[in-house]
Amino acid sequence: MQKQAKVLDFDSIKLYELQNDAGMTVKITNYGAIVTSIVVPDRDGELADVALGYDRVEDYINAVDKPYFGAVVGRYGNRIAEGQFTLDGETYTLATNNGPNHLHGGTIGFDKVVWDGSYIQGDGYTGVELTYLAKDMEEGYPGNLNAKVTYKLTDDNELVIDYYATTDKATPVNLTNHTYFNLAGEGNGTILDHKLMINADYFTPVDSTLIPTGKLQPVKGTPFDFTSPKAIGRDIEQENQQLTFGGGYDHNFVLNKDGKNMTLAATVYEPASGRFMKVYTEEPGVQFYCGNFLDGRLKGKSGKPYVYRGGLCLETQHYPDSPNQPQFPSTILRPGDTYNTRTIYRFSTK
Repeated sequence: MQKQAKVLDFDSIKLYELQNDAGMTVKITNYGAIVTSIVVPDRDGELADVALGYDRVEDYINAVDKPYFGAVVGRYGNRIAEGQFTLDGETYTLATNNGPNHLHGGTIGFDKVVWDGSYIQGDGYTGVELTYLAKDMEEGYPGNLNAKVTYKLTDDNELVIDYYATTDKATPVNLTNHTYFNLAGEGNGTILDHKLMINADYFTPVDSTLIPTGKLQPVKGTPFDFTSPKAIGRDIEQENQQLTFGGGYDHNFVLNKDGKNMTLAATVYEPASGRFMKVYTEEPGVQFYCGNFLDGRLKGKSGKPYVYRGGLCLETQHYPDSPNQPQFPSTILRPGDTYNTRTIYRFSTK
């Protein structure tokens, strides 16, 4: 008897291109819900791609060290200590894929699955809607989780990201976007001259494996004080145990806010190009990471190597390891409730 040939769908991975009247372009693929490109003008109107990433999906799949360029990470973005948490009396075990800890949803997190995608359009924006069903016990998490992410590019040069999720069993959820920005253009040197402001009087210090200790530490008088704009490189080489643990900045900042209102979380200014980015969010925290693990081995879209500290991430989020730290804002989603949170990256020039 002859073996039957299988028909494989090669067309499941798509690239969506969004454009506005101001000349800004954003590209998103349904593989990992990844933002592959953000093209914005500088103060002279010259366009550059300010998001690290690739032109081919194979490069995302095969990248060494899995940098999570541009991806939506989940079901739980950031770290969970020792890959374990207890919920409603039951202990759940997750992959330990970052030293002794669980990171960004596990071995095959939301960054490595194919989402269902479709274009959306509305008043003043064009966008894409992506949906994914994470099955009960996928990567060790309880509950069938229906996740939805929409990316909208507005006429005001805003990339608006809305996250939604529902579940049929209580489960932790903490979705974020892991875009690496270099406002001088991807592959154009380091981000150490970028001037950063983070609207946070406190951060969550970590142990040597980057799990929060549970305390909130004031930033005042430390290298973590970004309450006024300063160059990222200014204090990064200071002798400081937290900088040693992170290999630089790789920490959650506790945003100055009251409740779930939309708040200015951070601003980034690149003096040479004049590009300026504001980050607004409903989330209580933001992880500031400055590309400490980039080492030049990965080459991006322009063929230039992504050097040490060649990109920065501002991942809006609930705090790391919240399922194990009851004093932190809860990340538990229960049946009948909807996870719904918005983050905006707004681009301009100065």
